Amino acid sequence: MELSLVHPAVKAFMCGSLSGTCSTLLFQPLDLVKTRLQTLQSNVQPGSGRVGMMSILLSVVRTERLLGLWKGVSPSFVRTIPGVGIYFSTYYSLKQHFLQDGAPGAVQAVLLGGGARAVAGVVMLPVTVIKTRFECGRYSYASVSGALRSVLHTEGPAALFSGLMATLLRDVPFSGIYVMFYSQAKASLPDEISTSPSAPLANFSCGILAGVLASLITQPADVVKTHVQVNTQLKTAEAVRFIYTEYGLRGFLRGALPRSLRRTMMAAMAWTVYEQMMAHVGLKS
Repeated sequence: MELSLVHPAVKAFMCGSLSGTCSTLLFQPLDLVKTRLQTLQSNVQPGSGRVGMMSILLSVVRTERLLGLWKGVSPSFVRTIPGVGIYFSTYYSLKQHFLQDGAPGAVQAVLLGGGARAVAGVVMLPVTVIKTRFECGRYSYASVSGALRSVLHTEGPAALFSGLMATLLRDVPFSGIYVMFYSQAKASLPDEISTSPSAPLANFSCGILAGVLASLITQPADVVKTHVQVNTQLKTAEAVRFIYTEYGLRGFLRGALPRSLRRTMMAAMAWTVYEQMMAHVGLKS
């Protein structure tokens, strides 16, 4: 089939999927470290010292070898490749339907980004649950497929949608805030930069700024989401109380550094690659 005959939304899906593949492969270790940090048991031995990002990283390499940092990359691919594709195709479709031409305003950007993320988040949540379980190190799953069979057998299909509310509370605001900051930062760039060969680098820098701000704002929801998906007996409100009781307010910032690094770099790369590919196939992103 000729590319010119492909529906624009399908082209957006293909561009988004490829951009998601690149970013996931590069930054999977940060996601694993973030998950391990957030699911540490509260009864760490006294005097063992503060457990941080580097100690988790070194522990994984020491006990699971270097490739252990990419544990969970398979479900990450299964989630991210179609997930980012669904996100960008939904974003493109919504933008074409409501805006046609021109850059979105601040409120429009929040609605477009949040709406696209809500659709992708609900569709891909079961994969996210299995990925989180497999990465956390608390369960002795031999494989991703084994994790799926175990969850279905012991907890039922409903467990695949655990953490739905916390996931939406994290991802929808993140995407809305990210798209708002990103689109406004890009709009503020001088025309000579936007039309120059260095435009992709400038756009990537805008993505970094937007990602840092959006990650920090939504970090507490990410911690709650992880706890709900790992401890399925916890509801969202119970997870909030548990985190506060066990760790205090600082508990809601657990894993903030690796998550901010990963989400920021992944989002910045995904948007930069997506926009370049959309221009290559003759579509305005």
